[in-house]
Amino acid sequence: MKPKALLAWSSGKDSAWSLHVLRAQAEVEVVGLLTTINEAFDRVAMHAVRTELLRAQADAADLPLWPVLIPWPCSNAAYEAAMAAAMARARADGITHVAFGDLFLEDVRRYREERLAPTGIAPLFPIWGTPTDALARRMVEGGLRARLTCVDPKRLDAHFAGREFDATLLAELPASVDPCGERGEFHTFSYDGPMFRRPVPIRAGEVVTRDGFVFADLLPAEVVA
Repeated sequence: MKPKALLAWSSGKDSAWSLHVLRAQAEVEVVGLLTTINEAFDRVAMHAVRTELLRAQADAADLPLWPVLIPWPCSNAAYEAAMAAAMARARADGITHVAFGDLFLEDVRRYREERLAPTGIAPLFPIWGTPTDALARRMVEGGLRARLTCVDPKRLDAHFAGREFDATLLAELPASVDPCGERGEFHTFSYDGPMFRRPVPIRAGEVVTRDGFVFADLLPAEVVA
């Protein structure tokens, strides 16, 4: 029997591609999507994706959602308490690993390893160290479809908010911006790809600036027969 793993699921392309890689490697069984949700706004933390779309993603990925509710604003202590409770539940359910879609930020990886160490749950980093220019192209060429839902205008022009994550966008990104947005330049919502059994229908909502970030809202769309 394979070890059971949760996947830290941001709703974006890196976590979606991590699911694809984990399933292809077949070394663990991914049994759920672990997502932090801003309780005040009922949206995925930072990516600002509506939980209705998050649930549609989980259904399309054929996996249960493990929501971790956090307050807003959220202190580090509150975040860590919420995650510790989730890990205790995971351990009780026989889950031995949590996978993350991190790419190269050593401090982020070290933080995850340190926080998980006392829990007995091991971290996995299935796409760690992959050159992000090659990875971004691989995602697009592999059929992943995503939209930019959040842009940090201090790092990337606001007009990129709401854009499709595709070859055209990659060609237009400034050289200072990581092609996968690993330094927080942008965040995405994945709505189609080899990790899903069907696309998640979406339509564009309004674009707003809040708390120093530009958010492009996405709404559920009707399935066209």
